[in-house]
Amino acid sequence: MSQNPDSGTAEGYVRFQLREHWPWLLVGAGLLLLMVMLSPILMPFVVGAGLAYIGDPIVDRLQRLRLSRTAAVCVVFTVLTLVGLLALLLLAPMIYHQFLALLRNIPDWLVWIQNQALPRLGVALPAGVQLDAEGLKAIITEHWSEAGGFAQAAWERVSQSGKLLVITIANLLLIPVVSFYLLRDWDDLIAWIRGVIPPRYLPRLGQMAGEADDVLGAFIRGQLLVMAAQAVFYAIALRLVGLELALVVGIIIGLISFIPYLGSIVGLLIAVIAMLVQTQDPSSLIWVVVIFGVGQFLEGNVLTPWLVGDRIGLHPVTVIFAVMAGGQLFGFVGVLLALPVAAVLAVMMRHTKQQWLTSPLYRAGAPQQPLVPPAQPPASDEPTSPLP
Repeated sequence: MSQNPDSGTAEGYVRFQLREHWPWLLVGAGLLLLMVMLSPILMPFVVGAGLAYIGDPIVDRLQRLRLSRTAAVCVVFTVLTLVGLLALLLLAPMIYHQFLALLRNIPDWLVWIQNQALPRLGVALPAGVQLDAEGLKAIITEHWSEAGGFAQAAWERVSQSGKLLVITIANLLLIPVVSFYLLRDWDDLIAWIRGVIPPRYLPRLGQMAGEADDVLGAFIRGQLLVMAAQAVFYAIALRLVGLELALVVGIIIGLISFIPYLGSIVGLLIAVIAMLVQTQDPSSLIWVVVIFGVGQFLEGNVLTPWLVGDRIGLHPVTVIFAVMAGGQLFGFVGVLLALPVAAVLAVMMRHTKQQWLTSPLYRAGAPQQPLVPPAQPPASDEPTSPLP
């Protein structure tokens, strides 16, 4: 292991650290730049790597039952495919019927907006304008010449969206392929990474990797369970109080609940608007508010402490910033990577802090702490015993 000849001075410590670590800093910067450049095509590989990471413990357990690695991966993929098809068969008809109910309710929503919502807000429609089928038809006929340009722009946007749709479908089809091969060769990949790390760094990096693996495993599996539990709870509870779009609202809350408070806020707004338009009775909102209050209590005091715990160690503001920063830098892929990367960085920062507090650069120039003599016991006339 390299020795630091100037370990006693802060300047020597800095020179030694730069000399030892500058190649790794350049490699890290190069990888980050490469990820930014390749961010449009990273989605299937990132999702595939995440699924392989989640499925590796299951495959390892199947290997202990004398199955080969490939056979174990095939078993896991078969079970996941069957579960996905079963969920699709169960949820697709309900989502379809709720979508039809949404379309049927649009005329009633327009009438409610025109007759109740806008007058309460002090907004008046222009004379002769009505938010119903005949009114909308009249508006389109009156502005038909302007609608031609809008239609052309809309068609161009649809054409671009069609290309994006094809790319998205291709990326979704790539995910299981990438997941299969990464899961099959996961142990070989880890062994290759371990083999290229200099031996003098293996003990520290091995400890950090173990802690990061514990944090990531507990967080990802726990967070997925929390998201599923929230989706089921809100869908069932809102359906019991009569909300027709309960399943859609529950799924939306579950999908975005990994961002603190965002899932509940968005779900509450959607549920309040849908219930108010559906019943046109403000008293029905009481049950919606009660359901979301109970849901927040269960999430904060039961689901998250039990399923996730405090393993990630990130403040909610840090989580929100990580998600926004990831989306700004890498788009949708950045949103997916934000919390796992933040969890790993939290582990690295804890180790970095420990090393920093013991470094000569931190301790240089610090005043010597005077030795404080131990406090003397009060004088007593009775003899004391050396034993407690």
